[in-house]
Amino acid sequence: MSGYGRSNFTWNGTLRELQTSSPASCKERARPAMAASASSSGVEVLLSNLQNLGDIESTLNILNVLDELLSAGTDRRIHYMISKGGSEALLTAMVKSARSFNPNYTLLLPLLHLLAKVGYRDRRIGMKAQNADAVRLTLSLLRQNSKHPRRAAACLWVLQVYCSSVSTANLLGECRAIDVIYRLICPYTTKTLHTIKAAIDALAALLCTKANVHSAVSKGYVAGLLRLYEDWSSKDTEHVAIAIRCALLRCLHEVTNSTAGRHALVAHGGIGLLYEVTQTCLFTKGLESLVDPSVQLMRKCYPKSTLPLKSDLSVYCLELPRQPGSVPAPEPELNGEEDSEEEDDEEDDSNESEEADSKDYDDDLETDPDKLRSRPAPDRPPELLAQYSRLRPELTYEFQELDSSSSEPEDCSSSSSDEEVQSSAEDASRLKPSDFNSCPTFRTKGRDAREQREEEGAEEGAEEAQRRRTMVDTLAERHIGAGIPHHDRRLYRAAAVLAKSIPGFNILAFPDFWGHLPPPGNEPMPPRKPKVQRQKVFEDIQRLLNPDDVINEVVFDLEDPSPQCSSERSNSLKFFSKFESGNLRKATQVRRNEYDLILNADANCSQHTQWFYFEVSNMVANVPYRFNVINCEKTNSQFNYGMQPVLYSVREALEGRPHWKRTGTEICYYRNHFCAARGKKRSTFYTLTFTVTFRHNDDVCYLAYHYPYTYSALQSHLMVLHRSVDPSKVFFRQQVLCQTLSGNPCPLVTITACPATRGMRDLHQFRSRPCIVLTARVHPGESNASWVMKGTLEFLCSDDPVAQSLREAFVFKIIPMLNPDGVINGTHRCSLSGEDLNRQWCKPDPVLSPTIYHAKGFLYYLNSTGSTPLVFCDYHGHSRKKNVFLYGCSIKETLWQSGSDTGGLKEDPGYRTIPKTLDRLAPAFSFNSCNYQVEKSRSATARVVVWREIGVLRSYTMESTYNGCDQGIYKGLQTGTRELQDMGVKFCHSLLSVRRNVPSLYSSRRLVDHIDLDHNSHNCFEDDEPPCVEEIEYSTDGLSKLKGSDLDSDINGNTSSGDEQEEEEEVVVHKGFNPIRRCEGQSHQSSLRSRLFPHLIGHDLEVIEVLHMKRNSCNGVGITGRQYLS
Repeated sequence: MSGYGRSNFTWNGTLRELQTSSPASCKERARPAMAASASSSGVEVLLSNLQNLGDIESTLNILNVLDELLSAGTDRRIHYMISKGGSEALLTAMVKSARSFNPNYTLLLPLLHLLAKVGYRDRRIGMKAQNADAVRLTLSLLRQNSKHPRRAAACLWVLQVYCSSVSTANLLGECRAIDVIYRLICPYTTKTLHTIKAAIDALAALLCTKANVHSAVSKGYVAGLLRLYEDWSSKDTEHVAIAIRCALLRCLHEVTNSTAGRHALVAHGGIGLLYEVTQTCLFTKGLESLVDPSVQLMRKCYPKSTLPLKSDLSVYCLELPRQPGSVPAPEPELNGEEDSEEEDDEEDDSNESEEADSKDYDDDLETDPDKLRSRPAPDRPPELLAQYSRLRPELTYEFQELDSSSSEPEDCSSSSSDEEVQSSAEDASRLKPSDFNSCPTFRTKGRDAREQREEEGAEEGAEEAQRRRTMVDTLAERHIGAGIPHHDRRLYRAAAVLAKSIPGFNILAFPDFWGHLPPPGNEPMPPRKPKVQRQKVFEDIQRLLNPDDVINEVVFDLEDPSPQCSSERSNSLKFFSKFESGNLRKATQVRRNEYDLILNADANCSQHTQWFYFEVSNMVANVPYRFNVINCEKTNSQFNYGMQPVLYSVREALEGRPHWKRTGTEICYYRNHFCAARGKKRSTFYTLTFTVTFRHNDDVCYLAYHYPYTYSALQSHLMVLHRSVDPSKVFFRQQVLCQTLSGNPCPLVTITACPATRGMRDLHQFRSRPCIVLTARVHPGESNASWVMKGTLEFLCSDDPVAQSLREAFVFKIIPMLNPDGVINGTHRCSLSGEDLNRQWCKPDPVLSPTIYHAKGFLYYLNSTGSTPLVFCDYHGHSRKKNVFLYGCSIKETLWQSGSDTGGLKEDPGYRTIPKTLDRLAPAFSFNSCNYQVEKSRSATARVVVWREIGVLRSYTMESTYNGCDQGIYKGLQTGTRELQDMGVKFCHSLLSVRRNVPSLYSSRRLVDHIDLDHNSHNCFEDDEPPCVEEIEYSTDGLSKLKGSDLDSDINGNTSSGDEQEEEEEVVVHKGFNPIRRCEGQSHQSSLRSRLFPHLIGHDLEVIEVLHMKRNSCNGVGITGRQYLS
């Protein structure tokens, strides 16, 4: 909207000046209308006079005053005028003027200009134009004036505005407006540029409807538009017509919103043309505005192709058991220990739907305080809860060993002596990475003795038996721990043998077996390379344009292992993923050093592809390899904001550097052209692309989404912890909560301090300690949650004074892995039933969701015995946010977020205690990212169910980022396993703030000395990431719609310049016309305004002078008693 001055004026004063300065004849004409509108506002008076369409001078005066008013200030004035019937008045005046025998364009042209400006802001202008019979009339004016550029441009802008209504655009299409406008778009020229651009913009507006797009495609206009774009691009060497080229791209974007339009563009070589033109624009300064729309257009029109899979369903499918009539009891305890069950938490992202069963009573959960306060009825009868008594061994254990003096407990720590470490390193250095390249000898278990006897004979001697020993057996004996704390390779191998998977894994991934140490230093988030996504899209487009350069050879297929076993393609990388927690379904060599990777969906379903973990070998050092994971599902990822995948090198591990390291360059995440193989409704996929340059020839490396943590690692870790604790001080019991669908035991761990004596007082204090329940890994792909849990477990079993204090104050019930089956089989979110277990807490199925069913049952049991947990926390990972934060539950904050009244509502603020403490303790923690809203979509999650049904005030989900931090001392750094484990320690520290009858955290100096309190609260109010610097999606519009300010600028340009001959024909020069000399401080827009109405008689110019004087002396515009500031 162009403005003609910075100050404002008073409408009533303006009208008085019009009356006193106009000739008597003007007064006579104006008096009846004004008398009829004595109670109307100034705007309504002017609009009423405008509709009556008096003489040209008076009408021009009114248009001038309206334009003067509307050009100053904001669009609010235009909307006020629209509310008073401004659009209808302009349409009526235009229709009357256009229907005259000889239309006067001195009047009609300003009318059209003002109508375009006002109509653009009126959402109903199209319907109003139809009601006023202005649509066909304007098109007729365009036909009549196709040879008059300025008149044609004015008609085109009005038609463009009409097309904001779909029905009006269709009406224009039926009247063959597309043909009329298309003929006005000529090949390259340096004349009438305003008219040509107006025609292209009007055509783009017409193409907003399917019917018009179909008409344009059927008439071959797509090919014509492509030829026009090529012609203007090749001949506009001075780059004076960039706006016209952008407008042509806008037309192509509109026409390609339909399938037929996209097919037409591809059929006529549009992608190749756009690619060639864009490549020339890349090297020319000032043409950046053409590159991104062209790239978006090519992405949108890139032919869709299905994923090269036989089926969208996961390769791993398990026949689910039938629903039994009775509820099974938990599995009997293994090794004389009891089972136990725990609970789970909530999802990390917001794209999951809530559980259907929870919708019945949760429709008004966010707005109804009664529903938030009410406790739903238990989902099972009380008599079923007695079975969980066995999960509290601390209540029945007699501690008889406390009566007799016992010798110092044997140190069963898995850490090796210095001599063992040195010997292990020397032995390992003689090994080669190729020895671990998924070879048959690197197995978790060989054939059993009976099979060997049947196939080899019973006489096999000791020498042959030794030869058949697996490499794992040898390595496990030679290199027990190799200096990696709490890791024993023999125990890991033993645990891996017992893990049950759908495909029957019998090969170990080397990093899990060998172990991991955090890298010595922090790993920063790498800066995003400018326009990296654009470059990757160009490379993708080259596949379509140069198909002969594409190799397209399958080098790995989980369903068909034959390509991987073939040795013919010695120049390609080799892939493997058939091991615990592995996930890679298919690998295709696209070009010499580029590979498309397809991930396996979660078991028994066809979605949730995000987690990956695979082996790669046969690489050449210092050669960049591009990897494209082409079936990602989330609409955005932290990979766009500095996150890198992780890599583990076997060669470097054998040389004494067993580290998972962040790796990858040229990383970006964007929507691609692939769709589901078998017509799945949700067919949008995204590409994660990254480039890795390996450091060693013929190395064996592993790539993963995040630091892997397997089920076998957990089991071996628990065994190591059990051996490392002093049984006279630490009560450590590992039990089995229940068996999973695959028959894997779900562990539950009890940790507390042993009583000082068997005296009644000590035993009473021991057995009356409150419980704290911690769970993790309900979503298998959130391995960062397991690393946080690892830190918690190791800290609680340590000799740290804070840990000792916590053990003396609480009984910890920990379920470190709620979804063992999912972790083992490499799924991202679901269990083997194909369901998100963290959406099953309202009514968990005892057969399909046994871990959730029994975890909830155990919580019910604790509540029924008066031992409701003091704190419940489920550890999760978050893929779209940085830092670590908590989700909690609050009635007051939920109602406040939903806009409900919270007056007089009182609530225990204790749910904020732990988050506030963590904000002081943990550098990675973000208090301002915490949220305590109870959402309907989360009503079936562990956090909400435990809060509502069990009555735990401090019920949390702790979300840990996959990426890193944007605040505190870790700002700009990616989190590693060291930081994640430290977060588990800091969470334990925060529990001191909820101790009962114990000095608080800040008054107990003995404990404070062991806690780092140097982390200060931060002010990070933006929880979510800003929009990515490059478009992840290829938008349906491609280019943003023409803005009102751009349209105003075009109109003003049309009125201030034009063909001189046409100017002479149109302009009526009146006697006494003297141009007003502009003040030094007058805006440029005012000069443009003065050219809108160049046909004013002398007394009209005096009126304008009065207007300027009034505007300079007033601070507002009085419209029916209201003041609108400019």
